[in-house]
Amino acid sequence: MATKSNGKQTVKLQNPPSIVSTASIVGPKEGQGPLRLYFDNIIDDEMWGEKSWERAESKLMRETFAKILDKAGKTSGDINYIIAGDLLNQCIAATFGLRESGIPFFGVYGACSTMAESASLGAMLIDGGFADNVVCMTSSHFCSAEKQFRFPLELGSQRTSTAQWTVTGSGGVLLSNQGTGPYITYVTTGKIIDFGIKDANNMGAAMAPAAADTILTHFKDTGIAPQSYDLIVTGDLGYVGKSICEELLKENGYDIKDRYNDCGVMIFDREKQDAHAGGSGCGCSAATLAGFIYQELQKGCLNNVLFVATGALLSTTSSQQGESIPCIAHAITIQRSL
Repeated sequence: MATKSNGKQTVKLQNPPSIVSTASIVGPKEGQGPLRLYFDNIIDDEMWGEKSWERAESKLMRETFAKILDKAGKTSGDINYIIAGDLLNQCIAATFGLRESGIPFFGVYGACSTMAESASLGAMLIDGGFADNVVCMTSSHFCSAEKQFRFPLELGSQRTSTAQWTVTGSGGVLLSNQGTGPYITYVTTGKIIDFGIKDANNMGAAMAPAAADTILTHFKDTGIAPQSYDLIVTGDLGYVGKSICEELLKENGYDIKDRYNDCGVMIFDREKQDAHAGGSGCGCSAATLAGFIYQELQKGCLNNVLFVATGALLSTTSSQQGESIPCIAHAITIQRSL
């Protein structure tokens, strides 16, 4: 019997794991944005001394992992599992970046929802008594993502107003059965939602229904009111998707506007930086969680956060074959104290 099940798609963790350390490394554009003081490292250029953008992304993952261990005072021998993924085919940023770690590895793919997906699975592993320490992380890179999903940068293609800017960055957390918080207390697993949108340059509109569905499900499963959260944050719908998500929730009786934000909106300055409809990519919500959200929880500026990472589950193959864009959103509740 699933004794920890709390409604249709949610589990309530009986032994909530603590987030004992985080790390985030971002690119130069992200380092000029509003959250720049919250990141551990800002690299000078997109290549970061490597021969390709893909290798640079693997380096982002590798160095973020090392920073997570260093900040926690841990070694690789203390870690039971790494759960990680990224946007590249076969998740090569994670597998190449972490192949020398010597730690049991779960590779996951949830597109831009990967940070919440990996943290959900890591939290359940620890709550279930299967692990003591789990690192959950992800990455993305503007240049490698554009190359794979859209157009080579050399073409200089004009971006549509609904297009989002894939964040160059990596973020991750170390979850442990020991620690003083903040804690992951609820996990709401999303289901695949597809409203038939086919425009890969309008990811916010494609993902917004999935985000709204998971948030609604979380409220219904747990009985928690939106007012119980200091911050409900999606990642990363951008400006277009955020407004659609707000409307969908309001139509269902939940007006969360006064406590709702989106990582794709937060990470860039709309007035000073040209990111069109905002940020996107696995690294967007991951770096925001590992930087801004975690530090604000530690300082007591936030006490209860619903973190909802969103992902568009398309590929170049599916897009070329005229398929619509299936999407998903996973949510975790993070509490400063129990």
